[in-house]
Amino acid sequence: MKKAEVGNVIEFRDGLKGIVEKVNENSVIVDLTLMDNYHDLELDQRTVVNHKNYKIVKESAY
Repeated sequence: MKKAEVGNVIEFRDGLKGIVEKVNENSVIVDLTLMDNYHDLELDQRTVVNHKNYKIVKESAY
């Protein structure tokens, strides 16, 4: 499995999407404000996702 890089858009847990801000050894920190319905979901701005629990939707532009 390919690990995400900073700037990648990933999808995890039933369709949530976010932009990877930091890559750790076992996880990534994701900014969730990318989603159109972010405010409706009442989620924190960032979350941590294990490398096993996401798929890369869009590669980084940088």
